[in-house]
Amino acid sequence: MTRHGILLVIGLLATAMGLLWMGQGLGYVRWPQSSFMIDQRPWVLRGSVLAVVGLVVVLYARRLRR
Repeated sequence: MTRHGILLVIGLLATAMGLLWMGQGLGYVRWPQSSFMIDQRPWVLRGSVLAVVGLVVVLYARRLRR
């Protein structure tokens, strides 16, 4: 796998994980039910930061391909 592909996968996974953390922190995602992150507002901020970092990595990976 090329550097472009690895960065793209990492960026997409980071974005998805950030969105999951945001959903759990807001109480929209209640999976797993025993998660300590459910309805905990600090996870909304942490998730949004991770999602933005993931998007930046995806954009960087797309520029590498050119």
